[in-house]
Amino acid sequence: MKRPTRINWLEDADIERIVGKAIAILDETGVYIENDDVLSIVRGAGIGTCDSRAFIPEDVVRSSVESAPERVTVYDRLGKPAMDIGGRGLNFNPGSSAVQILRRGSNRMEVPDSVDLVRFARLTDFLEAYDAQSTALVPGDVPEAIADRYRLYLALKFSPKPVVTGTFSLDGFEPMRDMLRAVAGGEKELRAGPIAIFDCCPTSPLLWSDLTAGNLADCARAGIPAQIVPMPLAGATSPVTLAGTITQQCAENLSGIVINQIVAPGAPVIYGGSPACFDMRKGTTPMGAVETQIINGAAAQIAEYLGLPSHAYMALSDSNAVDYQAGMETAMSAVIASASGVNNVSGPGMHNFQRCQSMEKLVLDNEVCMMAKRLREGIRIDGTGNAKEIIEEGIRKKTFLSLENTLKFYREAIYYPDSVIDRTVGDSECDVSEGDIIERAAERVKGILKSHRPVPLEEEKSGAIEEIMMREAEKSGMGKLPELPD
Repeated sequence: MKRPTRINWLEDADIERIVGKAIAILDETGVYIENDDVLSIVRGAGIGTCDSRAFIPEDVVRSSVESAPERVTVYDRLGKPAMDIGGRGLNFNPGSSAVQILRRGSNRMEVPDSVDLVRFARLTDFLEAYDAQSTALVPGDVPEAIADRYRLYLALKFSPKPVVTGTFSLDGFEPMRDMLRAVAGGEKELRAGPIAIFDCCPTSPLLWSDLTAGNLADCARAGIPAQIVPMPLAGATSPVTLAGTITQQCAENLSGIVINQIVAPGAPVIYGGSPACFDMRKGTTPMGAVETQIINGAAAQIAEYLGLPSHAYMALSDSNAVDYQAGMETAMSAVIASASGVNNVSGPGMHNFQRCQSMEKLVLDNEVCMMAKRLREGIRIDGTGNAKEIIEEGIRKKTFLSLENTLKFYREAIYYPDSVIDRTVGDSECDVSEGDIIERAAERVKGILKSHRPVPLEEEKSGAIEEIMMREAEKSGMGKLPELPD
């Protein structure tokens, strides 16, 4: 058996108190729902409303949590399970919706285009730590009105990995759902083996907009996993104390679970978030702050207590550059995510307060995430009781290197990183400026993109999603889609 590494931020009594307060908030303070259809469904379930505010009683909250599944399985487009979200599962995917990409040549943050999205999908496809890709970049070479469905279109074409995505507009969900159905093989096939997760983001404090409430309901109807992503800012849009923000985030998650489960009991839904503390000096929302990590860790513990799969935006940095700060914040955050029991982590590759993606950082973060996964595994307790014999054999032979036990288990016991991580020994003759890690990562990016070709989407399915995408493009006045690399 394995003894996994675990941090508990809260005692059970603390969790019960936080959940109880969150339920009281929903019952007495209520949650705003700006989507008329969803508000009507909520009223039809017997929930009291006043204008656009719904007051959700405790029994409805608890029954909704009870009907939500404890685990969510997401598949790749080849039909294989790719993400086990729940229990002790730990999954990583690049953060979504960055509006900038860091270009290594100019060392500037620029607006990404279609070629960047294709390259990013292929790179993510190759890197082992990433269980899913994401619609990581917002392309600047298509109209904003269709950017959500276009980035999903490219993700589906250029990697078999499942996609963490979301929509920016009320009319975006339907074509995105139709593309997913086309790739999965039909409506029933998509329900049985979902290949995407949709982020559904309430506005803090306690408001579901017309768009996000509608998306939450649409996901439930389609059987597509909905990932609830509140973004409370401690001291700005939520209480300044960590406990207060954790309580508000819990209430926002529970409100989304209620909406999702009223629409379709048993629909796959994930307790998540992208909270942050608020830096009063700079007016920024530091995702790399230790307080942000504590909020995320505690939220994962609450999700586990409720029997729900968990998500967090972690393993990322606020630094403008791929530098020491980026490495420090990303690694610390990934370790805390691993040790706190988070099931689905979005964020690798990201920096500049979730605004920018870097391909070099994505390669480096792959190593961070692989180490975090190894940390989650913890220590294997050998049940054969032969450690004494192995040690005695090593003493007799004056080495453990040639032992059968070493040859059998060395790969399993120890994670060996990619060549971007330097484990050579330096000496007095060594030029420490040589072999800079960012240069090694840049070379690795070039090598992967030159040699790796993901499994292509079948011609018929590729044609089907291209037809859907062209219809959407024509609505926005585009005569053709941007040229893509081979």
